[in-house]
Amino acid sequence: VQLQASGGGLVQAGGSLRLSCVVSGRASSRYTIAWFRQTPGKERAFVAAIRTSGGPIYYSDSVKGRFTISRDNAKNTVYLQMNSLKPEDTADYYCAAGNVITSATRQPQAYNYWGQGTLVTVSS
Repeated sequence: VQLQASGGGLVQAGGSLRLSCVVSGRASSRYTIAWFRQTPGKERAFVAAIRTSGGPIYYSDSVKGRFTISRDNAKNTVYLQMNSLKPEDTADYYCAAGNVITSATRQPQAYNYWGQGTLVTVSS
């Protein structure tokens, strides 16, 4: 399974960006696809997750109401629409995939496959 993340960039506070994660290879129909973010010197932090087969969607408290995760199974792509961006959203964003149990959805170690990071910079 390979993941290709894209869509990062520089945006002013209050602006929007949409990240994309294209999943290729033998991805299970029961996979969870998640977005994590990381800043230098800090651990990778959960942002949002969605199952390819449908079901609950999960968000971290820090992005709930501002970010929306969605999927297009026909394009094997998961999106992260980020609105009302804040300087503290600045980070490298990673998409990840795996057959993850619900209780582990927010744990990066539960995911087997990772894409490369895409940098989001929010200026004040």
